Amino acid sequence: MQISAAPLIYGLIFIGVLLLVEGLYLTVFGKSISLNNRVNRRLALLEKGAGREKVLEQLRKEMSQHMTVKGIPLYSILATKAQRANIVFTPRQLVMIMFGLSGFAYVGLTIGTEAALPVRVAVAIAMGFGGVYLWVSNKAKKRLALIEEQLPDAVELMVRSLRVGHPFSAAIGIVAKEVPDPLGSEFGMIADEAAYGRDVAESLKDLAERLDMQDLRFLAVAVTIQQQSGGNLAEILDGLARVIRARFKLFRRVKAITAEAKWSGMFLSAFPIAALIMINVIQPHYYDDVQKTAYFIPAALVVGVFLVVNVIFMKIMVNIKV
Repeated sequence: MQISAAPLIYGLIFIGVLLLVEGLYLTVFGKSISLNNRVNRRLALLEKGAGREKVLEQLRKEMSQHMTVKGIPLYSILATKAQRANIVFTPRQLVMIMFGLSGFAYVGLTIGTEAALPVRVAVAIAMGFGGVYLWVSNKAKKRLALIEEQLPDAVELMVRSLRVGHPFSAAIGIVAKEVPDPLGSEFGMIADEAAYGRDVAESLKDLAERLDMQDLRFLAVAVTIQQQSGGNLAEILDGLARVIRARFKLFRRVKAITAEAKWSGMFLSAFPIAALIMINVIQPHYYDDVQKTAYFIPAALVVGVFLVVNVIFMKIMVNIKV
């Protein structure tokens, strides 16, 4: 029995691409972009001696730079996720990294495999661009999940600040100092914008739309209603904090209940691909007798389409909306 190492080499090169982009990101920007860093990025920049206005300008530029080039056909697929992940790399740097990783993958494929030149080029480009897209998507998912987890505590902190007599803008500033990233820097920008005259409710609305988060929309609406009709903002936010925390618990409960179905869907989606890879590893010449027939390529394309449709429908079936 002849064993082929080519599929394993492809997988190792792709893992190397993901590790390389993560290592490059941490090397360039250090711990200031870490989501679990106690001192948020805004405070870290202020501690280095940068002025408040300059820090605000830098953070706003970082958070909006990807949407300014959303009109570029290929980059538009990545722009929204890159903004929500708050990737500090500029769009130009991100594109350069994609090409650099594609070159790295091509060199690895050239050294480790005997694939034809067009195959190596196509796979290298797919690894470079797909690796960056997967990395950015994972960053965005983790960042939004952490913001959802931090938000109830931040609202409760604002409630306590309001009850001891602080104005709402000061309560926002306290959250910006006490809460780590990613929410700390976001609220820090809101506090800075309020200090320069922008309405807090408008800043909260922009944050909610930028992150596409329903709980933040609730917060923005609550603040807007209180500004227009009056009332005890501390009591309003206290009720909102309980609602957000209850929603968060409900989401966790639904996630736990549907975990088995989701893993079953992932297994059924990945099993055909894993089986194909294992067949190529264990018996590389398994398809040699049929590769030269006229029906091999059309049949392979049909199977590929069915696999894609299977993944899409499995994802739809296990994606339960609450």
